[in-house]
Amino acid sequence: MISDSELDAILRLAAAAAVGMAIGVNRDMWGKPTGIRTLGLVALGAALTALATVSHPLIAGHPDALSRVIQGVIQGVLAGIGFIGAGVVMRDPKALEVHGLTTAATVWVTAALGIACALASWHLVIAGLAIALTLLVIVRPLEAIIDKKRSQTTRQWRE
Repeated sequence: MISDSELDAILRLAAAAAVGMAIGVNRDMWGKPTGIRTLGLVALGAALTALATVSHPLIAGHPDALSRVIQGVIQGVLAGIGFIGAGVVMRDPKALEVHGLTTAATVWVTAALGIACALASWHLVIAGLAIALTLLVIVRPLEAIIDKKRSQTTRQWRE
């Protein structure tokens, strides 16, 4: 039989994976290198790391130790996840362009959302997911308009 605390932990992990997958849908729709499975796994991994830490029996009941451990886990996960994000950043020195920064940032935000799921900060999970999807879906057309105007201005300046 699964205890209430074990069920709660499983639901937190499932929520983290679902949040990552929700962001991954957007990335897959745009043909980006990280998608549903990758971002689901990133959020799951971050949540699993945080949950394993906060539920460890040797630090339970020791608020100071728990606080230091949680800080270390969050710092380690968010710094380490940059390694995956860095793998999608491409630099084109001839065109003076960098590609993949949004995808790298998406990986990082997904890890943070996974940690928030593990810590059951549901209001932050919902707000973070809504804002991330807004940035990825709604702000994209605005960015395209700005890029088009910038390229026209640059072309006129060069002529």
